[in-house]
Amino acid sequence: MNKNKSYHPDTLAVRDGVNRSPFDETAEALYLTSGYVYGSAQEAADAFSGDIDRFVYSRYGNPTVTMLQERMALLEGAEACRMTASGMAAVFATMASLLKTGDRVVASRALFGACHAILTHILPQWGIQTELVDGTDLSAWEAALSAPAQMVFVETPSNPLLELVDLEAVTELAHKAGALMVVDNVFATPLGQNPMKYGADLVVYSATKHIDGHGRVLGGAILGAAELVDEVIFKFLCRTGPSISPFNAWVLLKSLESLSLRVDRMAATASHIATYIEQNCPDITVRYPWLESHPQYALAKKQMHHGSNVIALELPGGQAACFRFLDALNVIDISNNLGDAKSLICHPFTTTHSNLDAKDRALLGITEGHIRLSVGLEHGGDLIDDLMTGYTALKA
Repeated sequence: MNKNKSYHPDTLAVRDGVNRSPFDETAEALYLTSGYVYGSAQEAADAFSGDIDRFVYSRYGNPTVTMLQERMALLEGAEACRMTASGMAAVFATMASLLKTGDRVVASRALFGACHAILTHILPQWGIQTELVDGTDLSAWEAALSAPAQMVFVETPSNPLLELVDLEAVTELAHKAGALMVVDNVFATPLGQNPMKYGADLVVYSATKHIDGHGRVLGGAILGAAELVDEVIFKFLCRTGPSISPFNAWVLLKSLESLSLRVDRMAATASHIATYIEQNCPDITVRYPWLESHPQYALAKKQMHHGSNVIALELPGGQAACFRFLDALNVIDISNNLGDAKSLICHPFTTTHSNLDAKDRALLGITEGHIRLSVGLEHGGDLIDDLMTGYTALKA
């Protein structure tokens, strides 16, 4: 490709970052190797001293992983990317490599359960203070960031109730407080939202979700400026070892080729389903960013290119009603994953957020009546019929 030309993300997701072997293969090569050999002892010494640039060990670098990292960086519009073994490895490595005893983190309180645990249980053990705020309330951000901080961490849209954080406003406040702005962009995907456009310093992903999109492998990504990602975070990754396998990287590379087709289709279907349920099931509360009923609809239209493929529903009748609804489904699978080609649904209160205590769940607004639907690639009409089967069971 012409490195002096600007290409559409759809083209970048298929074409860029390719490093063909001397065999000139069409598909990206899969380098299943843990290590590499040297022509001489001096070459090995020069490689480890940094006098020559070459692969030395797959915990540090691998040709397949490097192709994926280059493609992800170009797709995100970032200087650098480092892949990890999972999305949580990406989140934890970002925090652990950049924070130290005495530092302060301000985060939106609406977070995935494991992220919440890192911030409220693990970091405090190391003398790192965490303050959680209502991510939708700018006055809360202003108050929390009136004092110095080293990091701001947000999910937007949040898991599982799809709350939004104003990226432009909060990033500005974070930088004034001396903090790095870190955004978990999983629900929106690289195609649905561009945090760096609003000044975010780092973006993290669970590549397990939409980037794979077929429920096969785990992976995570950390993207941002090279001085942060390649210098600070990469050193932590090399020393602690949460490296992605070459095979998983190869699967993710191939999945990126269809990312746009999958995400666009899933988001369009999700929007159709959200509208249908809101219009035809008056006792179900529907939360979807691109529905006008969403309390942050204007912000969603401003900073998101689509409404995502995830819908939050609150059913009357609590946990028992939710279980009847889920158990009646014939097409949609019960699973705690999301972003898959198959539509998946879960009950956050008893699964993804079950590790939170009652007080934290109440603060997040997660009730026994909530379910989270990840819309896949099935026909929208079949999915609506399946959901209405669940609705019938709910009313029984």
